[in-house]
Amino acid sequence: MSLEIEVVENGSGSSLLLPLGPSEGWGGAAVVSVTGRPNPLISPPGLQQDSAANRLRPNLRTPRAAGVDEESIQAFEANLAGNLYKLWNRLCSGSYLPPPVKAVEIPKRSGGTRVLGVPTVADRVAQTVVHLYLEPAVEPGFHPDSYGYRPRRSALDAVRVCRERCWRYDWVIDLDLRSFFDSLDHSLVLRAVARHTSERWILLYVQRWLEAPLQREDGTLEARDRGSPQGSAISPLLANIFLHYALDRWLAGEFPAVPFERYADDAILHCKSKQQAQIVLEAIARRLAQVGLELNPDKTRIVYCKDANVYCKDANRTGSHEHERFDFLGYTFRPRLARSRSGGFFVSFCPAVANGAVKEIGRTIKRWRLHLRSGLTLTDLARTINPIVRGWINYYGRFYRSKLIALLRRIDDYLVRWAMKKYKRLRGHPPRARRMLASVQRREPALLAHWQAARPTAG
Repeated sequence: MSLEIEVVENGSGSSLLLPLGPSEGWGGAAVVSVTGRPNPLISPPGLQQDSAANRLRPNLRTPRAAGVDEESIQAFEANLAGNLYKLWNRLCSGSYLPPPVKAVEIPKRSGGTRVLGVPTVADRVAQTVVHLYLEPAVEPGFHPDSYGYRPRRSALDAVRVCRERCWRYDWVIDLDLRSFFDSLDHSLVLRAVARHTSERWILLYVQRWLEAPLQREDGTLEARDRGSPQGSAISPLLANIFLHYALDRWLAGEFPAVPFERYADDAILHCKSKQQAQIVLEAIARRLAQVGLELNPDKTRIVYCKDANVYCKDANRTGSHEHERFDFLGYTFRPRLARSRSGGFFVSFCPAVANGAVKEIGRTIKRWRLHLRSGLTLTDLARTINPIVRGWINYYGRFYRSKLIALLRRIDDYLVRWAMKKYKRLRGHPPRARRMLASVQRREPALLAHWQAARPTAG
């Protein structure tokens, strides 16, 4: 049996290949320990730059994304083959011990802060290897109404299904779990993972990642006996596995007539009556207590979700309720004026970009200070802002786009001020500047991303 690890060059750089030769029966490849002897206990799949390391790049572009060792992905890649070789040997021998997770506080829209756990680059690579190995085993068994962090599923899919079900069900339970990622019971997580794999190396490292201490800004270490840090590569998958058993399968068995959409720890449930919603909510609270979780009473609510006026009423359904709107994945669901295919107007309960997202987008546009960039051409400005604006349009413009259009018009207002600063003939003449921009828009309607989504505002 050959115990060599071969380093080869491929189209995207160096890759570490698995040892050549017959398998020891623990994952399809012979395993090399630090001493060069096969270890039949641990056999993770290959560490490859174009699979594990490449998946990390989008999340490692800022200095804050570095872990406790402050090593960036660029520094890790400078000695990619050596770093992967060292990581591979430690994983194979069972001697790999995850370093502490760096605690980073970020502000929450609702106030306060949320603590993210940032692993080192090497630890993220190791977690991604486990993720890539474990995901195909668990993914086929997940509930079809689970959308978070799953391949070929997105938040917009969840919003679309939620909108359609709001038209068929009168009541909604807006479910919010209190400190979900900080409250995960480690023993229950490991039991859930063990239902899908008998690979002891996976269970070993999942346990070590769950128990890795949190390093605060002052350098102090905080031991953890519960929770999985947000920000790690493995946490979303572990959360989905946990909630599959704690909530999804339980709901399907206890309340099969109650459809739901769940994205990570955000969930919406649809009920036919208020009484049914109350019964389901009380049962969920008891179920969550059994698995060490609890509802957030300030954010969990029962909503009457029909085409309505101020109290969510329409001609066919009477009654009123304390809550007539809810937020889900950056969209606010509430009664809105809609246009039918025949051109008439009616009230429909549907989603549009949430007020919190509107405020954040507005602050971003303001921070651009476009009106002060008179040294740049309009093409230069377009090249700078278009990728961000396209992202807004692709996500928040999917449903009830007119709400987003009103917001995007602020960009035109800044461009009018930019034009007046840049061109002497336009100074002090906003109408003339608007006509100039309208002329550019007619000649090059695809120059700015928001021009393709918004109605012309100049002229």
